[in-house]
Amino acid sequence: MKHLLKVIRNKKTPKPSHQVVSPGNASNIVPGPSDLASGLTAVPEDEGSRMDSFQHNIGEDVEHPASKLQTFGVVVGGPGHGYVLDADDAGGGEIESPEASRTAKRTREGTFPGGANKTSEKFGRLKLVLGAIPAVFATHEGSVAVGNRIEILLSRTAALEEHFNSRPAESAELRRRDEWIRKLKGIEGQLRSFSEKAESQQLTDRTQDDEEVFGLLEDLQEEILHYQMVRRTRIHDQSFNSMDPAESATLDNLRCAHKAEYRHSNRDHCLKGTRRNILDEIELWTRNFNRPSVYWLNGLAGTGKSTIAQTIAERAFADGRLGASFFCSRDFEDRRNLQFILPAIAIQLARRYTEFRSIFIPLVRLDPEIIHESMYGQMDKLIVQPLVKSAISTVIVIDALDECQDDEPASAILSVLGQFVNEIPKVKFFITGRPEPRIREGFRLPLLAKATDVFILHEVEPDQVNCDIGLFYKHNLSEIKRRRQILDNWPVEEQLDLLCGRVAGLFVYAMATVRFIDQKTKNPKTQLDRLLQSQDSGPEGKAKLRANSTLDSLYLSILHEAFSDNDPEDDAKVRSVLGAVILAKNPLSQSTIAALLGFDSEDISPLLSLVCSLLILPEDINHPVQPFHKSFPDFIVDSTRCTNPRFCIYPPDQHAELLVGCLELMDRQLKQNMCKLPDGVKNAEVKNLKQRAGEHISKPLEYACRSWHKHLDNTISTQKPKITHILHQFLERKFLFWLEVLSIYGAAREAVDALEKMEKWLDVSF
Repeated sequence: MKHLLKVIRNKKTPKPSHQVVSPGNASNIVPGPSDLASGLTAVPEDEGSRMDSFQHNIGEDVEHPASKLQTFGVVVGGPGHGYVLDADDAGGGEIESPEASRTAKRTREGTFPGGANKTSEKFGRLKLVLGAIPAVFATHEGSVAVGNRIEILLSRTAALEEHFNSRPAESAELRRRDEWIRKLKGIEGQLRSFSEKAESQQLTDRTQDDEEVFGLLEDLQEEILHYQMVRRTRIHDQSFNSMDPAESATLDNLRCAHKAEYRHSNRDHCLKGTRRNILDEIELWTRNFNRPSVYWLNGLAGTGKSTIAQTIAERAFADGRLGASFFCSRDFEDRRNLQFILPAIAIQLARRYTEFRSIFIPLVRLDPEIIHESMYGQMDKLIVQPLVKSAISTVIVIDALDECQDDEPASAILSVLGQFVNEIPKVKFFITGRPEPRIREGFRLPLLAKATDVFILHEVEPDQVNCDIGLFYKHNLSEIKRRRQILDNWPVEEQLDLLCGRVAGLFVYAMATVRFIDQKTKNPKTQLDRLLQSQDSGPEGKAKLRANSTLDSLYLSILHEAFSDNDPEDDAKVRSVLGAVILAKNPLSQSTIAALLGFDSEDISPLLSLVCSLLILPEDINHPVQPFHKSFPDFIVDSTRCTNPRFCIYPPDQHAELLVGCLELMDRQLKQNMCKLPDGVKNAEVKNLKQRAGEHISKPLEYACRSWHKHLDNTISTQKPKITHILHQFLERKFLFWLEVLSIYGAAREAVDALEKMEKWLDVSF
């Protein structure tokens, strides 16, 4: 397989009859019939800003799967018009063969031209495992999906065999490989059976046959990816542990967002069998350097952008091509701050690539403040210069860019990226985000527009999306049924049809539904019945199948089901607790919420458990609580969507409540020398300062000290009299102790920001 990826073109993939959509022109698009299946839509020519750069050139200079198969030395093409190419003939050249069917038989039997001995070299068995693939391509040549999947499989397998042949392996690793190849052989046998039936025309339903063949190819890929993921994780850990301690310390000391990588969260990847076309489309883009360097996955809230980004990041990591990833989140201050994205990416690249690290480390040692430069300076010095000098080819994933705070009319980071992207043509940037104005305008900037492909996720053919969501429901409800030991025929097809009919293309709707059904203390069958009944009755159940109205109906149903029996006097408490979860500047634990709001901890847990399907709710009350999806906060603070005033949250009121809680907590708990440090020492001289802070400064107090002024910024003038009194008391009694706590956390700069916000709010001059 050493020549597997040699380009010997037989055919060209036909050019698609569409262009990729221009950001900002989506409302003017009339999709063609072939566009709906892929999610890529045509765009009218804009005289004001030419969109020629958005041409989707997937058909240009792209190696067709048939070309790759030639290097196997096997038949590619249907019976009667195939050809053979000897894999050992590096000079190439087609050899017409009237005996294609006989050669195909030799392919299925694993005897490649050039002799069986050629395939019995070290791990040549990997080639034999894929013996049925040429025949699959020949009998399913008309299927674009099958062809794309084969191309990806061949690229992935070629890299694996190169690894097998270039590195010695220990006996334990050889045993793992043997076991893995046995699994692949089982799948390959099923593929061969399908191909034989197709060749003898025993299959009458070609569409179903394509689907089953694709499923087997997917099984094959899953096994390969799993093996690669385990192998790459081991390599990653070894590389991390063997890094020079001084270099590792330099990277550790740089300001960076925490847990922003794809590996540091509980995000799900795409369920097997779903999102096939878009995942393969993106994978082919990452491998084709004749296509633009930037890819924008454009989608509305709840359409599954982050799940796709997670899957792409995992696959790129498994292939050894992922350089860095950054998953933005409005829930965390450092992950919604644009200034943290590029340093985090640079640090990951430095950990990943020795060549990059050898350039990056001296740079930051010479000028530690470089990490605080403007975004332009960060991009130029921290990323572009080391990438150009090291000539690295890599993939960088940035998810949910719309969740970052950005006051520019066109996204600041996209503006900077556009200025440098042509200098690093071997780097692929995969970016997801809602089509908000600043994101659209960023991608429309001329320099970036020329280098960007765009996929509109919410315009994918509805039947295709609903089919994927149907698989999601079947998988998850079957898992619930197995776990809860439900023996009868549940759920029935009618219930599944009703669920699928209400999703309006939103994966988040399906996720919320499953979470509601699977509450620990509730019967799943009863929960499903209640959900279907509540949405069939009442005005919210009759909403049209529009994205927001459908999701709003579900959220209202869950809230009503949770709190319908509550005393109306408790509604304010419900809003206070949910407001703390939704509006906290960083996620708060149940115990911290109780401390800030003045409630008993025992009261918080039962209340939140009633809406656990809408939250990420850890069992440990000291672990942070988060909304399960960003669409829930969007809903509950919007009175036009959350139409029940019992549940709707008015942000200024809740920010004022959290602010008062922070100020009162600081007034009670702050004191001189909180961490009991020796007299006359600097913080840097205290080796166990972090440990001391954890012992003497509670989590609620830490949050209060670092976040009170951010809540102040979100209050309104009518709340000023009460707040002014408490604020004056805090400044008079605890101001210096507050500064001391900030210095312990290395956050003294935050005091300047706090005082500026306070001055502006009070409208006085200090």
